[in-house]
Amino acid sequence: MSDSPTIFVAGATGLLGGRIVRALLDQGAAVRALVRPGTSDEKKSALTTPATGRLQLVEGDLTDPAERLAEAVGDATTVISAVQGGPEVIVDGQANLLRAAEKAGARRFVPSDFAIDLTKLDDGDNFMIDWRRQAAAARTTSLDVISVLNGAFYEVMTGFMGLVDWERGTVSHWGDPDQPLDLTSVPDTAAYTAAAALDPGATGTLRFAGEVLSMRQFHDALQRGSGRTLELRHLGSADDLRAEITRRAAATENPFEYVALQYQWCMVTGKAKFDNLDNARYPQVTPQSLTDFVRATAPAA
Repeated sequence: MSDSPTIFVAGATGLLGGRIVRALLDQGAAVRALVRPGTSDEKKSALTTPATGRLQLVEGDLTDPAERLAEAVGDATTVISAVQGGPEVIVDGQANLLRAAEKAGARRFVPSDFAIDLTKLDDGDNFMIDWRRQAAAARTTSLDVISVLNGAFYEVMTGFMGLVDWERGTVSHWGDPDQPLDLTSVPDTAAYTAAAALDPGATGTLRFAGEVLSMRQFHDALQRGSGRTLELRHLGSADDLRAEITRRAAATENPFEYVALQYQWCMVTGKAKFDNLDNARYPQVTPQSLTDFVRATAPAA
């Protein structure tokens, strides 16, 4: 494997970052994974199991001077950012990582986008996506930038979004129940990211979806996967949802109180819907269906 490309991954101990590391190793790459000083042995061992001579852990932080961070990047040809956080990470930290990648002589950079189609949104539609849009707008580089978009994670749709209440047996939604939505699991997003990172012809924005489902189909998949009957509840129109976001924004100084609703508005209006998918570019990736995902993850009745 001495001829394998070396890929640098920041955010390697996160849920998506760790999956990207494993997907790269599975696809034959050598990986240099950035871990913060003081990272627990448990998190490190999760990356190094199974043991492989193609994985190197390097300590560092996105706030390190670019020269020091460049030493961590080393001879990696591609730098992947899977970091999460506020603007100090998504905007400032990634700008520093990009400078380090340039200094190290890397050729390509994959920013931590991994979302619905942020290229179609406007500032204010979603404050977390605004940070990614700001990072992209400020990005000036000679490196080839590959943005990987995956829609919404299955894991987020069935958890953080607050759409599914397993205890009450309900699935709630706003807007048109037949509006198509782009959905992908974390492992499949990682597999597509690894494939793009190892594809010498990959460039620009790539869009992937494990499945494209309406909320009505989402509800059906949840029932099939869980073997349970769930009530589909309509909460209001897309305009009602926008009004609810405005109401909550006026009532709190914490935007995380309504960010899940902002994501839903971007999706149920169709504003952030992918126009085309790039799945066919990487036929080696067979995405998991939502039904199978739910079958494996839904809580027992």
